[in-house]
Amino acid sequence: MTALPVWSSPRALPLGSAGSMAGRKNANLFALGGALDRLIWRLDLTGLPAWRSGPILALRMTAAIARELAKGQLTLWAMSLVYTTLLSLVPLLAISFSILKGFGVHNQIEPMLLGLLEPLGTKGIEITERIIEFVDNVKVGVLGSVGFALLFYTVVSLMQKIERAFNTVWHVKQGRSLGQRFRDYLSVLVIGPALIFAAVGIGASIASLSMVGTLSAIEPLGSVIRLAGKLIPFLMIAGAFSFMYAFIPNTTVKPRAALTGGLVAGLMWNLLGWGFASFVVGSTKYTAIYSTFATLIFFMIWLYVGWLILLIGANIGFYVQNPAYLRGQGGRQRLSHRAREKLALTITTLIAQHHYSHQPPWSADALSRHLQIRNDPVHDVLDVLESAALIKATADQPPTYLPARPFEVVTVNQVLAATRHGGEDGDLSFDRISAPDGIDTILQTFENATTTALDGKTVKEIALGPDSGQGKA
Repeated sequence: MTALPVWSSPRALPLGSAGSMAGRKNANLFALGGALDRLIWRLDLTGLPAWRSGPILALRMTAAIARELAKGQLTLWAMSLVYTTLLSLVPLLAISFSILKGFGVHNQIEPMLLGLLEPLGTKGIEITERIIEFVDNVKVGVLGSVGFALLFYTVVSLMQKIERAFNTVWHVKQGRSLGQRFRDYLSVLVIGPALIFAAVGIGASIASLSMVGTLSAIEPLGSVIRLAGKLIPFLMIAGAFSFMYAFIPNTTVKPRAALTGGLVAGLMWNLLGWGFASFVVGSTKYTAIYSTFATLIFFMIWLYVGWLILLIGANIGFYVQNPAYLRGQGGRQRLSHRAREKLALTITTLIAQHHYSHQPPWSADALSRHLQIRNDPVHDVLDVLESAALIKATADQPPTYLPARPFEVVTVNQVLAATRHGGEDGDLSFDRISAPDGIDTILQTFENATTTALDGKTVKEIALGPDSGQGKA
């Protein structure tokens, strides 16, 4: 057998050639990644027309949501909500059933559950029958005060966990107070089911009208009516999601953000529902393996998918309302010391200007939108200024900020000192750092020089100008 020439065998390539090929491949991938980075994240969209900035914003939003899913926080919230839903579903439906019985529309619970569990096919029918059976067996009147309190607490705990998940998505640190929870949750429990079932009843009544049947036989009205029949369930789901996005987070959500999130989530619900239904139909092997447990497993998977869709839609609404979060590649935005000092002086000056001109006080979200930056650094600076007793938060929801002391006596140096010294009460304080001789003296000289250079300049002088007068409020 004739031996192959050395150059014809891939293994006989010089090591340098193989290494250079791998190097060129890595270099090409690196260059491609750099080009995508410049295109998606570093491109300045200011002044670009909508047809150019829109696709880039969509890519940024998709990448940002993929990043959130990769971090795992959304999936953890979805799994937590699945567990709470399993505990709260029957009590929630029992309370809703008792309320809706007074309106005479309690019979609509079963069709609604069938619609929500439609992707499960015959298993959805079985689960609906079991849930309705459980609800019928719950006798609220014989539970007693303690039993009813536990029933109500189970429902409230679900709503509280949904609020916490949405607040996490919206970067809201403060939840509702106890009184607000009682008022808002009770409103949802009483008014929400009535509105949902009223919408279902109106849709069913319109569909049963003889005039609709007559018009359906006339083209092109028939095609329009059939299309409307397919769109109405989607619009109802999207409307329910939009209502949740606008109401549940403990912050002001703009209608545009809530509607965008609701529409995208409604579209995902329909598409993933179709895909999940196909999966259930072809899952005979899983049914053979898990036997009667297969129904419960599919139900839990669909609950998880549903909560994940809801949280993704909330993320979309957040990014629509806060596009500043789409300007970086994610993570908590950290500032240099110089940028932190500038932000502190800027925020203090804006609060002073509104205070002296008798305008409504600033909230953290309003400051973020005005400065076109994320609200994380704004919240950090506000916390530092509040800890230094330079500003104070009101009892409003969300809180707004006012001067804690007259700004005609608060100096610029005090604001800068509060910014520099903020967080020194932690585990590693300024005094616990063991430094060589002379370091503390240098730092003290620096602070003295700053104080001398600013020469008692007050916040009111920056806000209103040097001719504002120190004695006027």
